[in-house]
Amino acid sequence: MLVPGILITMLTFPGVVVHEFAHQLFCRLFGVAIFEVKYFQVANPAGYVIHEIPRNPLHQLMISIGPFIVNSLLGLIIAFPAAIPVVLFESGTLFDYVLLYLGISIAMHAFPSIGDAKSMWSILWHGENTPVWLKIVAIPVAGVILLGALGSFFWLDLAYGIFVAIGLPKIIIALCA
Repeated sequence: MLVPGILITMLTFPGVVVHEFAHQLFCRLFGVAIFEVKYFQVANPAGYVIHEIPRNPLHQLMISIGPFIVNSLLGLIIAFPAAIPVVLFESGTLFDYVLLYLGISIAMHAFPSIGDAKSMWSILWHGENTPVWLKIVAIPVAGVILLGALGSFFWLDLAYGIFVAIGLPKIIIALCA
């Protein structure tokens, strides 16, 4: 039996691949050893990056929120040229709709997973060498990320993907016009 969540994950697999790539990218940027990467699988979790525990809590934070940064930017960049003809002129080619699908599916996987949020929360809250300034800045961020991850049950991830791929281009175009 196919669980609806697994079906959605299969339909939006480009976002899962980019999400795991973002974790891997930030690990590499901070010199954190990577032991195993699974970009996509039809299982739970749909993908993962197993890496060493970073000694620097800021690095852990950045590795955890890397997908939010990369998936959001890449989703916007891919969808932007397609959003213009489809949204503004209500016409578009098949290629435009493919770009919108890619932009939405990538952006909707921007939120770190519940596992990412829990690991970030643990490092920030219980980490012995976590500076107070980082806790003050990052604990609210971790809370928002956890809420975003839990919000996927209510399709918050899809709403975010649509906002990034369609809403943001409309706002940017309106500001530039």
